[in-house]
Amino acid sequence: MLEQLKNSKKSVGLKQSLKAIQADKVKVCIIAKDAEERITRRVKELCEKKSIEIIYIDEMKKLGKACGIDVGASVVCILK
Repeated sequence: MLEQLKNSKKSVGLKQSLKAIQADKVKVCIIAKDAEERITRRVKELCEKKSIEIIYIDEMKKLGKACGIDVGASVVCILK
């Protein structure tokens, strides 16, 4: 899954991901396990409500790197 992120249409980060989920543009949501629960809680709730698949990745750093950015990412959504 991580290999596909660089070439996929995606939203990176909490605010962009929340907007994409609310607009029904998300196919899959990827959440870093080491992200703070208070940050990811709303994303998880929306994904469950809209029946969007959630995939968990060990570290924010790995998720950010897979997206081609130099910082960690708590949430990334692959768009439809």
